[in-house]
Amino acid sequence: MKSFFREARPFFIDFSQFLRELFIFVTKVLHTQFVRFETGKGMFVSRLYKQRGKHATRFVHSSMAGITALGIMVAPVLVKQLEAQGVNPWDVPSPSQVLSASTEDTSISTDFSQQQYRDSIIDYTVQSGDTVSTIAQKFDISTDTIRWQNNLASKDSIKDGQVLQILPVTGVSHKVQKGDTLDSIAKKYDANKQAIVDFPFNTFVNDETFDLAIGQLVIVPDGVKQDEIPWSPVARVKQITPDAGTVVASGSFVWPTQGVITQKFYWYHPGVDIANPASPQVLAADSGKVIASGWDNTGYGNMVMIDHGNGYRTRYGHMQKLYVVVGQTVTRGSAIGQMGSTGRSTGTHLHFEVYKGATRISPLSVLR
Repeated sequence: MKSFFREARPFFIDFSQFLRELFIFVTKVLHTQFVRFETGKGMFVSRLYKQRGKHATRFVHSSMAGITALGIMVAPVLVKQLEAQGVNPWDVPSPSQVLSASTEDTSISTDFSQQQYRDSIIDYTVQSGDTVSTIAQKFDISTDTIRWQNNLASKDSIKDGQVLQILPVTGVSHKVQKGDTLDSIAKKYDANKQAIVDFPFNTFVNDETFDLAIGQLVIVPDGVKQDEIPWSPVARVKQITPDAGTVVASGSFVWPTQGVITQKFYWYHPGVDIANPASPQVLAADSGKVIASGWDNTGYGNMVMIDHGNGYRTRYGHMQKLYVVVGQTVTRGSAIGQMGSTGRSTGTHLHFEVYKGATRISPLSVLR
């Protein structure tokens, strides 16, 4: 037996050495693969980080389309099951019945419900007889918007069959570069940064700080390329509001505050913005009863809504202080709060809306 172990000893020594070498080899291979994996993962994560938010709109729209398709497939099955149980699936309350559950309706509605608005840039093929002006009129945008987006040298530089990119609104598009911020983009195109935020199809990495993702496309409403002479010059004079509380004829509204109108009434912005860094008081545009006063989670921040009892209601958003409570009656020109920058806001201003019935109308059509 001893002689067997003596003879087998070299084998065990060699086998032990083999196991050690094998362990070292496997360790090196695993370490190399781990390093490669970590390097690849880092590059992948870095790319995702740079691309964050770029396809948010497309993802949301695809998700909604998928949900709609699922609903179409499942609906017949649910209808059959309800009918088998003796329930009429079509016997549901009308929208007006549902809304009437609240005695004071502060829901959002506009007069744009019958129109379709684009959420992105589309391609348009130039037809025979088209001009830059007729195309601009067709899509309700300026000629300069078409010019800047397509780098046109002149109004006569388009030709039949040419594909033009058409923005959803008058303005410019901007691809976010490293170091770009909401402020720098607004300054570059002489635009109002609140308008960029309010455009419903612009997405942000953070809705509180309005951070942007490198590579994403931002629509800048009413933006201009300041280093180029416009084809259709339009005076861009800042509109100053009259003194708030000025007495006007019956049936009109007084200006709710003093400042500069920084954004007017659009399909995506159903009100006017009046900015003033001095944070003046906000006044009731007409006499009425306060039906909402407090924090609003949909973006208005500290908000007041007044029912004027004649089919009109007014809304006042983004205030820093509120002076009134629900149920209180106010007279025309009385202070209801102080201008601020609460909610989805980029600076001190008042967002003012006017409702006629259930529809929001341009405040400039009733203010004098």
